[in-house]
Amino acid sequence: MNPSLPPRSDRPLLALLMRAIAMLLLSTMLMLVKLAGEAGVSAPEMLFWRMAVTIPVLGGWLILTGRLHILATRRMASHARRAATGMAGLFCNVVAAMLLPLAEATTFGFTTPLFAVMMAALVMKQKVGLWRWTVVVMGFVGVLIIAQPGHAPVSAPGVAAGLGAGILVAAVSFQVRDLAATENPISCVFWFAFWGAVMAAILMPYYAKMHPPKVWLLIVAIGLCGTFAQFFITSALRFGQVATVVVMDYTSLVWATLYGVLLWDHLPTRATWLGAPLIIVAGMIITWREHYLSKAVSPTSAMDEGAGEDAATK
Repeated sequence: MNPSLPPRSDRPLLALLMRAIAMLLLSTMLMLVKLAGEAGVSAPEMLFWRMAVTIPVLGGWLILTGRLHILATRRMASHARRAATGMAGLFCNVVAAMLLPLAEATTFGFTTPLFAVMMAALVMKQKVGLWRWTVVVMGFVGVLIIAQPGHAPVSAPGVAAGLGAGILVAAVSFQVRDLAATENPISCVFWFAFWGAVMAAILMPYYAKMHPPKVWLLIVAIGLCGTFAQFFITSALRFGQVATVVVMDYTSLVWATLYGVLLWDHLPTRATWLGAPLIIVAGMIITWREHYLSKAVSPTSAMDEGAGEDAATK
């Protein structure tokens, strides 16, 4: 075992709290992305500054705490490949947030476990039984209910971006699982930001603009929210299993809905209220099933920013 990896300590309540804070930060980041987009900031600009802000914040913290050595790695090429996939996923998340109401954009992000099961079966040639395939179908029924193809209630490019984010974050989860075997989680976050900023910088001469101070505040806030969200996601996994804390990810839908109502007067449509529970339940069942089968973090439940973002990101 790599001695630079942080020790685990089971404190499930603390892990749940940290994961909940991370989801609030990620939801806030997407809200700021939408505001910045309306203020004229392009998606490539947001990608660059989202990554660039992380580097001095995280690097400075490591220097102050005397932990800069954890950035040492023999797998730089793997970090760069993970960053390329993660940046593509983050781009889809940003575009989805710009084109869709926040509740719908967030809901499509919950398809990651569904795509991970499909990749495990079709790409990794893992055996996936009838139980999990049935749950995957249930989740995609929820997607069809929300998207309502042929009726155009929501932006088709936005739906494509949201589903693209789900696919790419699922792919990232396999890469993160591989890196996590030898790399410190903080190292993964830093090198993702570093290589992501380098990749996004290529587009900056074509998309960079001058902005008023209040817009720059939005841009910096996007970077800070994303950085601290990743910190809390990583910290949560030190104190609890993914299968335990992942339930808090769905609180992001509450925050997205609240932001949508307060800032844009966007109430989720009836289709979203019908389809979102199917996607959420499907994701939770898959995560629980994978944990039950492996008793370990699986690709379908491995989370990062981006995640989500990001999971973003998650």
